[in-house]
Amino acid sequence: MTRHLVDDVAVGWDELGSDLLNGAPVQTLTLLTGGEVWPSRTLDHLITPDGSPPVRMTVTETTAADTDLQWGYILHPEGIEVIAVTAYERGPLVDWDTDPLSLISDNPAHWAPGRPAPLADRQPTPAPAPASATPPAAEGAPQRRAARR
Repeated sequence: MTRHLVDDVAVGWDELGSDLLNGAPVQTLTLLTGGEVWPSRTLDHLITPDGSPPVRMTVTETTAADTDLQWGYILHPEGIEVIAVTAYERGPLVDWDTDPLSLISDNPAHWAPGRPAPLADRQPTPAPAPASATPPAAEGAPQRRAARR
């Protein structure tokens, strides 16, 4: 995780893709991405106004406010610290062994320091209905796609 998120990128991330899940079981990948696969996009292509190479920034209250940054993540040997930047300076630790299919709150108020991470086990996914019991989609009907985050 550290190599993918920190060592292999010069500046930072625009979007983390499904490649972060390389090596995960197919069922986990499907449940998290709806079966979609897309690459991560780094910010390494940025060009600064004066033409100098971009550098990683250290986030402070000022830079967080200036960039509209809402979440910060600190990698620790025992897990990842999740900080709701708009509300706290520190956050709870999510153990590396946490099930990636856990339901995770995106409400910053739930990520208070000194409290456990707001995670809940995902409810069991019902088994899909047999193909013969599912009517085919009407031609031209809109198809639902899983939203990426």
